[in-house]
Amino acid sequence: MSIKKQFLKSKPICKVTFKVTKEQANNASTISLLGDFNHWDEESGAMKALKDGSFTISIDLETGREHHFRYLADSQIWMNDAEADKFVPSGYGDAENSVIVL
Repeated sequence: MSIKKQFLKSKPICKVTFKVTKEQANNASTISLLGDFNHWDEESGAMKALKDGSFTISIDLETGREHHFRYLADSQIWMNDAEADKFVPSGYGDAENSVIVL
């Protein structure tokens, strides 16, 4: 998995590209990026499947704050991003959310 941040000079926004490799996707047919920025809505976070078997999505996020997120593969398997800036308890069992700090 990878996270690429591109800060905009003209606005308090960062364009963030999230990517899940083919190996990390583990034959998933769909992967969604869910987080506080899209109200944990699976449909609005649907990632684009690439020809090489990986998945990607780019979104604009507000700077000066932390954003919690996770990936959801095939509507049932939750995954964290090892490249997240930090991890915090999700409040659901012993699961953690990935956090990106902007």
